[in-house]
Amino acid sequence: MGSTRRDPTVDSDVRSEARRGLAMYFSFIVAFEIVVCTWAIARPQSSQLAIAVLMFTPAVSSIATRLIRREGFGDVSFRLGGRRSLPWYGLALVLPIVVGAVAYGIGWATGLVGFVGTVGSLTAGIGLILVTAVPLTCITTAGEEIGWRGYMLTRLIDSGVPRPVLASGLIWGVWHLPMVFAGFYAGGESLLLSAALLLVSITATSVVYARMRLETGSVWPVVLAHSAWNMIIQNPFDHAASGPGATLWVGEAGIVTAAVLVVVAVLVSRGPWADLRRPPRTDDRDTTSLPRPTVS
Repeated sequence: MGSTRRDPTVDSDVRSEARRGLAMYFSFIVAFEIVVCTWAIARPQSSQLAIAVLMFTPAVSSIATRLIRREGFGDVSFRLGGRRSLPWYGLALVLPIVVGAVAYGIGWATGLVGFVGTVGSLTAGIGLILVTAVPLTCITTAGEEIGWRGYMLTRLIDSGVPRPVLASGLIWGVWHLPMVFAGFYAGGESLLLSAALLLVSITATSVVYARMRLETGSVWPVVLAHSAWNMIIQNPFDHAASGPGATLWVGEAGIVTAAVLVVVAVLVSRGPWADLRRPPRTDDRDTTSLPRPTVS
C-alpha cells in the first residue's frame, strides 16, 4: 500500500477493529439470510419479493454495524468520484453487453443454445433496458453494494485477510447459494452444478467490482455495474436464449458465461491497484496501491 512505513501498533489496532466490525456485520448477514430464506421456502409464491428484500440486507447490516460501533459513513463513499471515475462508469455499462455478446454469441454460433428473435430486437432491448430499467434498479443493487463493496471489502483488506478481493467474492457468492438450492434463483437441471458455476461467475465478477470500488473511492460505479448486469443479462440476453441447454451454457450460472467472466477478471486485475476509500479532491491519480498478490 505504498512505500510509507507504518507504526505496527497502529496496523494492529486497524486490523483488530476491522475484524470486530466484520464479525458483527457477518452476524447480521447470516441472521437476515436465515429469516428471509425461511420465509421464501415457506411461501414460494413470495420468493421474488424475498429476493428483493434480501438484496437490501447487506446495506442494512453495514448501517447497523456502523451505528453500533460508531464507525461513521465517510468511507462508503457516496461521492461520485469525478473525472477519474468516468472510465469505470463506462465499464459498468459496457461490461454486461460485452460479456453477454461473447458468451451468448458463442452459444448461438456453436448451436449449444437456440436464438429467439432477431439481432435488431436484441439490440433494441438492450438499449431500452439501459435507458429505463438500469437507473431504477440501482435502488436495489445499492442495497447490496453499500454492504459488500462499501463495507465488507475494505474491512477485509484492513483486517489482513489473505487475498481480500478473492475472499470478498467467495463470501458474496456463498450468500447467493441458499436461494439457488431452494430453487428460486439461477437454477438449472442440476442445482449443485448451477451453484458451483454461479460461485465462479460471482467471484470473477467481484474482482471487477472490487477494482471499480478501489480505483474510484466510490460505491456508485459498482452500483451501476451491478444494476446493468442484472437487467441486461437477465432480460434481453436470457430472453433471446432457448433450448434444453440454455441454462447450462449461458445465463448467470452458465459454463460459457463463467469462463468469459474469469477471462475478464484476469484482464481487469492486471497492474497495480489504487486503494481509495473515498474519491480524491483532485483528479490526480492516487499513489496508494493494493499489491497485486491480493487478487492473484
